[in-house]
Amino acid sequence: MAEKKLKIGEILVAAGVLKEEQLTDALRSQSQLGGTLGENLVRLAFLTEEELLKALSEQLGMKHINLAKVEVPAAVQRLVKMETVRLRRLLPIGFEGKRLVVGMVDPTDLSALTEVEFQSGHTTKPVILSASHFELAQAFFQAHGYGDATLKFDAEKEAARHVRVENTLASMLTVLLSWKGQDLHLSAGAIPSIRVDNEIRRLNLPVIKPAEVEQMIYAILTPEQRRYFQENLELDFAFSLHGVGRFRCNLYRQRNSIAFTARHVSEIIPSAAELGVPDFLRDFGLKNQGLILITGPNGHGKSTTLAWLVDAINRERRSNIITIEDPVEFTHRHKNSNVNQREVGTDTLSFADGLRHIFRQNPDVIVIGELRDYESISIALTAAETGHLVLGTLHSLNATAAVDRIVDSFPANQQPQVRAQLAESLLLVFSQRLLKRANGSGRVLAWEKMATSLRVRNAIREGKAHQLRGMMQANVDELTSIDWTLADMVAAGKVKYEEAVKFADNLTYLNELLKVRGAFK
Repeated sequence: MAEKKLKIGEILVAAGVLKEEQLTDALRSQSQLGGTLGENLVRLAFLTEEELLKALSEQLGMKHINLAKVEVPAAVQRLVKMETVRLRRLLPIGFEGKRLVVGMVDPTDLSALTEVEFQSGHTTKPVILSASHFELAQAFFQAHGYGDATLKFDAEKEAARHVRVENTLASMLTVLLSWKGQDLHLSAGAIPSIRVDNEIRRLNLPVIKPAEVEQMIYAILTPEQRRYFQENLELDFAFSLHGVGRFRCNLYRQRNSIAFTARHVSEIIPSAAELGVPDFLRDFGLKNQGLILITGPNGHGKSTTLAWLVDAINRERRSNIITIEDPVEFTHRHKNSNVNQREVGTDTLSFADGLRHIFRQNPDVIVIGELRDYESISIALTAAETGHLVLGTLHSLNATAAVDRIVDSFPANQQPQVRAQLAESLLLVFSQRLLKRANGSGRVLAWEKMATSLRVRNAIREGKAHQLRGMMQANVDELTSIDWTLADMVAAGKVKYEEAVKFADNLTYLNELLKVRGAFK
């Protein structure tokens, strides 16, 4: 077969679907951002992916393949090396007679077909494969292994993932939900992107300009919110889009322009089974007094777990629950308890202001959306000591680090007293991570716990919380390392070993646990 490589840009210009200046801009974008010319044409909104595929199909006299409508057997995958598939951006699909059908992101790369024919021993029939479908196939192989399972997509799900997106905030938020993403990111000078299963994926949109971000976001702000942002350069707020959903938003400045992040907040609080939280968490939530902390990095579900725990208390206790949140994410209906939700900036000026007056509101349960500073932590400890159940989230790497985070927020001369307070009031630190499922469909919860006990209280009081990490490897009732839950999840096939390694506290210990379970890679 000839080694000639045609130029897609020239084909599209000749077909009249692309202008010369657009081709020049797309080539410049390709040199800066990488990817194929076609991907950059779509990225710059010169063509939709559908328009690109149609034009190439007509000009080259070649069909294009929809992976959502076919299955690719493992045996067919194994005809071509994974390295060739990845580097050449192609995929063996199946047979048409004696010819091997090959989907190609770049259907003009004739030398790639020569390579496929050499490896497979079959003549080939090229078809056009969209870049987005190729990336989906790579994600499938990462989850299931190349040549190990039949490649099959849920057509309805994939159609949702490829819903047409427009350069409007409403459209991008709609896509966020259809993709089941965690966050939408808008930043001037960058292509809008969505975080899905903790990975950033760019939308098929051009680079967004500073004026476009400002216009989109200022349109949803109240005059008060706009003034606050202009004065403070930061703004947390909640936003509801009719017919779409409710979002927790953050507005900030970068490089003398504004940037925006939105996270969808479901109105339906997931069940314990859906979240994967252990039974003991509910039991602690039904105690009358003490401090419960939900910890972990940003984006790993702390707020959702906290909302579930509040809902469990709401259903099973008769109490007065008062929350202070910035902003209110999940809305709770009054069930067996009264739930009064106060939003910072709307119902109270700050966390500290809300907490200073909270004891006059006769609460049984106090919920603090995030323990941020010395004052809020101080009031939380006092409340937990004086007959209240206090729930809150805290950013920390693990359960034991939460102790140091709290103590270190106080001046040195106050820290011995704070350690004593914390030792007596702490009920539970529940630290969590969300990991990508082995099958690639969503995320699953891994956790560790540090519950109250005599040795835990003594270690905190004496400033030896770091020693508790070693104790966690014993997996006693009150101390469970995240490595235990990671090992259980790998052994059960819920997550891949490579994913578990990213979140392990002690890799050597994790490997030992996997050997015991007969699951070491």
